Amino acid sequence: MTAPIALSIPAHRFGTFTALSDIALDIAAGEYVVLLGPSGCGKTTLLSILGGFLSPSEGRVTVGGRDMTHVPPAKRPTTTMFQDYALFPHMSLRDNVGFGLRMAGMGRRERHARAERLLGMVGLEGAAAKRPHELSGGQRQRVALARALAVEPDVLLLDEPLGALDLKLRRAMQDELKAIQRRLGTTFVHVTHDQEEAMAIADRIVVMNAGRIEDQGPPDRVYRRPASLFAAGFMGEMNRIAGTGRQGLVETAFGSLPDRSPLEGPLTVCLRPEALRAGEGRWKLGAARIEDAAFFGTHYRVHLVPEAAPDTRLIAHLAPGARPEPGARINLAADPTDVTVFQEDAP
Repeated sequence: MTAPIALSIPAHRFGTFTALSDIALDIAAGEYVVLLGPSGCGKTTLLSILGGFLSPSEGRVTVGGRDMTHVPPAKRPTTTMFQDYALFPHMSLRDNVGFGLRMAGMGRRERHARAERLLGMVGLEGAAAKRPHELSGGQRQRVALARALAVEPDVLLLDEPLGALDLKLRRAMQDELKAIQRRLGTTFVHVTHDQEEAMAIADRIVVMNAGRIEDQGPPDRVYRRPASLFAAGFMGEMNRIAGTGRQGLVETAFGSLPDRSPLEGPLTVCLRPEALRAGEGRWKLGAARIEDAAFFGTHYRVHLVPEAAPDTRLIAHLAPGARPEPGARINLAADPTDVTVFQEDAP
């Protein structure tokens, strides 16, 4: 009940518009992969090709080593779970979960037993006789998940499945999705534009932009050491500082970075807000004035005007006990190991 995936799609077009380019993606059996990117980046198109709802203009799709490029959705070892859940309002939860099994010809007793087992797995034991209108949004999402898993797909495709939930419930369902995936070992491919969601659940994040894969890897690597300036900016807040590479040094308005770099010419120096600190550090950026501050529970998000570059605005995440006051002056520092440098211009 799990399978590896291989996608090799040189291009996919809608008329004269090229929606996907140079897609080469291998997914291991049992891996939880999240396709992440802004609206229009091609992630849902890629998921639709994997699910069989679209055939690629060029290229090949294999699941479990079998060519699925032109196989219709109903004959693929994949199931897709959509954002709107698409539950049948007139059916009980038991019958909703067992619908695919009924279409496959499974007997009533067997499919009811499997449906009730899956409802229990998603925390809805004892609710099999209820109708969808009796449930909360999060509970309906769990029923949709149980229905998708009932047919025991090799690959489960999830298209923005948590987008309609509020923040607290979305976080709870992220934990449940990952726990269920680990328990079953099914290959999950999940589409979202929510960076936090991607980092919470993925074994591997695939960052997409303009129909291409910009970066892919474990969440911590993609966040801490992004492969492109787009990935750096999309994976959360990022301070961007203009720099110049010259004779192995990276020079900025805040002085030279302590570590040497092989890059030459115009550079963009990237630094996460949590990497900026008030106090000591190997890279001293100098004094800055606090423009404003907002409390987020785990940290203060602070806008700063640095004295070395007064036309620049920096964002720092300071400790929750810092109590930064607008107008106050602090000395900024960072560890050079937290810096990423790109030979690209900031968009």
